[in-house]
Amino acid sequence: MSAIGAAVATELLKARRSRVPWALAAGFTLMPLVLGLFMIILEDPERARSLGLLGAKAQLTAGTADWPTYLDMLGQAMTVAGAVLFAFLTAWVFGREFADRTVRGLLASPTTRRTIVAAKAIVVAAWAVSISIWVMALALVIGVLLGLPDLGRADILSTTALIASAVVLTIALQAWTACFASVGRGYLAGLAWAVAVVAVAQILAVLGWGAWFPWSVPAILAGAGGVQVEPVSPVAVVMLMLVAVAGLVATVAWWERADQTG
Repeated sequence: MSAIGAAVATELLKARRSRVPWALAAGFTLMPLVLGLFMIILEDPERARSLGLLGAKAQLTAGTADWPTYLDMLGQAMTVAGAVLFAFLTAWVFGREFADRTVRGLLASPTTRRTIVAAKAIVVAAWAVSISIWVMALALVIGVLLGLPDLGRADILSTTALIASAVVLTIALQAWTACFASVGRGYLAGLAWAVAVVAVAQILAVLGWGAWFPWSVPAILAGAGGVQVEPVSPVAVVMLMLVAVAGLVATVAWWERADQTG
């Protein structure tokens, strides 16, 4: 087995035996279930109140129980919530060696530091993509079971593909979470960075500058939901990818050059 193959296998084994990735997957699974509940409430608010699902004074302004509204909510949740949950996963993968004080043994192995970073990045991407596929598939099944109206099959598939593209961009940006988790030698710096950048992204999106801030682009792209497509310039997407690559390069550079004292 090649060095990168062995490193990836080791990181996958760590992830598989840990509760963190599974807990994140379980938490993310709740999202389509909650969205399905919202659709039931929107379809018949009075019945929801009688069943105790909605307070007597609560007012709903989310839209109507149809595919455009459902996919709009799904896209926003997959990118905004995904940015935070994937950050937890990334910070854990890159920061656990320092928190558990196993970094010295890791770096004493014959595997190069660049290979270690690449293996960790591959495992993060694999877990994040797998969780996303599961959650999106479950969301579509729930939508079908609810019998949501007002969108054709082709439109559902095209909008789902758009959301999937936005999720991939969200995952790519986790390179900077990896960088901060590494520099901070633990979980907290990476998580603090992720929370801060998500907050800034939301503010800039509201102000109309989101399309030029890489961390706002995925949510804007996925926010179409079949209702209204907000244009995202190809230049903005290219800029996002360059920022993501820069984050990965910065992470590799730090691992290779920093004084690792564990």
